[in-house]
Amino acid sequence: MRPSALFACLWASATALPSSLSAGPDVSIVQLSNQPPSDLPTTWQWTSTGPLVGPKNDGRGIAGIKDPTIILINGTHHVFASTAQSAGYNLVYFTFADWADAPNATFYYLDQAPLGTGYRAAPQVFWFAPHKLWYLVYQNGNAAYSTNPDINNPKGWTAPKVFYPDGMPKIIEQNIGDGYWVDMWVICDPASCHLFSSDDNGQLYRSETSLEQFPNGMSQPVIAMQDNRNDLFEAACVYSLPDGKYLLLVEAIGTDGHRWFRSWTADSIRGPWQGLANTEQNPWARSNNVQFDGDVWTKSISHGEIIRDGTVDEKLLIDPCNIRFMYQGMDPSAGGEYNALPWRLGFITHNNPAC
Repeated sequence: MRPSALFACLWASATALPSSLSAGPDVSIVQLSNQPPSDLPTTWQWTSTGPLVGPKNDGRGIAGIKDPTIILINGTHHVFASTAQSAGYNLVYFTFADWADAPNATFYYLDQAPLGTGYRAAPQVFWFAPHKLWYLVYQNGNAAYSTNPDINNPKGWTAPKVFYPDGMPKIIEQNIGDGYWVDMWVICDPASCHLFSSDDNGQLYRSETSLEQFPNGMSQPVIAMQDNRNDLFEAACVYSLPDGKYLLLVEAIGTDGHRWFRSWTADSIRGPWQGLANTEQNPWARSNNVQFDGDVWTKSISHGEIIRDGTVDEKLLIDPCNIRFMYQGMDPSAGGEYNALPWRLGFITHNNPAC
């Protein structure tokens, strides 16, 4: 990517150790590469672990662990994910150090916290520096959030509040068809915070509010991108890059029925978005560009997140030279009711040859 006038400022913020990130755990910000990153590749190749995290045999009857959001702080991975079963969805939190420890991580179910019982799914976690609070964003029939001063205290997540007090925005009602309003995602630039969501019907939406007003004052959404429903399905996530650009990922349903990810870049969170690796022949992540360590345990590279290593605040800054993605997959022979599908979590790792 070409250096921009904004590069020096953003690069300094990426490598600094801000005092605002001090509440809760003893957080230090991991420095990114000493040199500006090279261009993101236009073709991607990954290696994958086997399935590392699945439901516990603990009497809860959970069928799948899904939709992970993950950050790495001082050597500890913090993961929030959806718990899925026929009865519905809620959230779980767990931590581990090394990936080898992930299968034995202790689960804390967030229905035991003030965040509460009922439908909660598809979480995203980040540190909002202006408030010195962790935010957990998720869907509950609306775009919801809870806050916590200490990510290590799963009992500290507050009862849900919503970004849209009047319910589903009209533009989504008009376009959703037989889809579902899902997968809320927040990212902020120096002046504004942006909320993305999908409708499982080919629309990606974006709202915004000022950094000072957040989490209040979200505007009515606009359509940020539109396509065939299977080609622009759900699970969008947006990240900032050290040169001032942004990376957008969206999950699609392939012609073979399996899930995969497309990617775009832009100079602004508002777009316009330019295709990076966004076809089945040249995907960001799909079964045809992932090499498995052992058995091919899944043909779907589905809802997940790039590991944010130390850079955990609302800017969602990632290092193009160190991209690891925690995703959900499942046995390709599995079938049955959607909520009862046996999703498990694994990692793919990308080695950027330009770095």
